[in-house]
Amino acid sequence: MKIGANCFKFGYNLLLLVKIVEETYQKKLLLRLNQGDESAFNELYQAYSKPLYLRILRMVKSADIADELLQELFIKLWNARTTVDSEKSFQSYLYTIAQNLVYNYFRKAAHDQALIESLIINAANYYLNGQELLENKETAAILKQAIEQLPPQRKRVFQLCKIEGKSYEEAGRIMGISPATVNSHMTKSIQAIKDYILRNRDMAILIMTTYAVSGIMK
Repeated sequence: MKIGANCFKFGYNLLLLVKIVEETYQKKLLLRLNQGDESAFNELYQAYSKPLYLRILRMVKSADIADELLQELFIKLWNARTTVDSEKSFQSYLYTIAQNLVYNYFRKAAHDQALIESLIINAANYYLNGQELLENKETAAILKQAIEQLPPQRKRVFQLCKIEGKSYEEAGRIMGISPATVNSHMTKSIQAIKDYILRNRDMAILIMTTYAVSGIMK
């Protein structure tokens, strides 16, 4: 049994597997898996690891943690190979394992101070640096509260650059300040938002845990 560290290296064979693994061929793979066939396991890994990885990453906001949980998921699959039912939805089976792993990860985080801080900062970085800033209503709630704590000028800069997507030059022209000043306001705003989330970590963990458990199945 071989589980690769990088779940993106599938190439052309992945495209073929995705087309045929959903029906008859998948059942054959699962029957072979029941018998301990490692090549069947590897084919299932290649077909499902990327979408599973992306779903887990969406929840935990850390590539390293997502990769670790993905590997644990497929180890669990291999250990339970004799009990996998080829007549039931294999995708749902895998997503259920993923959901439980993510939930257990967040539950562990609630009792680990260092892990809590790392988790919150990872999530804050993910949303503050990505395109999903206010797309999820649960995450948006705490971010909006954090943004409301900013001084008026910093809040305006954050609104223009992060929410409306304007460049520092554009924001500077609108506000009558230099791009360097905009950059300074943005840097301080992002740090202030992270600090606010850390100060309200209980609420942040609750929101992210609820989101993780419900969102992994979407």
